[in-house]
Amino acid sequence: MIKSPYEKYKQNSVQTSTPGQLVIMLYDGAIRFVKAGLDGIQTKDYYKANVNLGKAQTIVSELMSTLNQSYPVAKDLFALYEYTNHLLIQANIKKNSSLGEEALGYLQELRETWVVINKQTAGTM
Repeated sequence: MIKSPYEKYKQNSVQTSTPGQLVIMLYDGAIRFVKAGLDGIQTKDYYKANVNLGKAQTIVSELMSTLNQSYPVAKDLFALYEYTNHLLIQANIKKNSSLGEEALGYLQELRETWVVINKQTAGTM
């Protein structure tokens, strides 16, 4: 049961989004969680860092699992996701901001790529 208007809005926006918009939403979530995790590292709130970097890892793993392997680019994208996930794990274990920043950079670049793709394919899906 949805309790608040905001929750209803969020559910509605997910249900009415295109596949490209859903991928962008996943990137938005991963980026938000990495930033929160990095903030946790900076402020030495290691619980916050662990929880948020873990959530980002979960999203990256979801992106990996939903790749359509029939396209040649999927293999390269899988490797990039795998490396990004590795960086997030190491950033979390070592509480190393630079590793998290590197992962964040990849996620932000990939998000921007999906935004462009989504605009170019609008109305064709």
